[in-house]
Amino acid sequence: MLPQAPADAGYYVYGTPDNGAAQFTAPKLLSLIFAVEREWQSFDDRKFGIGNINISNGLPFGHASHTSGLEVDVRPLRKDGKRLPVTYTEPGYDRDATAKLIELFRAHAVGFIFIFFNDTKIAGVRPRFKHDNHFHFQFNQVVK
Repeated sequence: MLPQAPADAGYYVYGTPDNGAAQFTAPKLLSLIFAVEREWQSFDDRKFGIGNINISNGLPFGHASHTSGLEVDVRPLRKDGKRLPVTYTEPGYDRDATAKLIELFRAHAVGFIFIFFNDTKIAGVRPRFKHDNHFHFQFNQVVK
């Protein structure tokens, strides 16, 4: 399970169900989140939001995906730094910071990945229904 936002972490947690019930992760993804948050903290003091990953044992919970521990939802960054949702069409959305965060995920990932997010002005993302207020990072299902 993803540690539920230790005080010195560069991330905070959100998602449904709450209390971390959907934040069980494969070691590969956990290592990636830790690498990204450490580098993120080196140049930005805002925390980024980690949402749904997986229910324990891959049980379904209202998503067509999120059953492998290799997918994570991450909120885009807000200009005001608040730990609240924001869509890419709202004035409070920080496209530059979100693009940097997405690039960190991409740079630290080993293997084939997908990033679904509807702000197609950010390089390398693919649009997908209901991905206005978070990006979905996904490792290839085959872990080597």
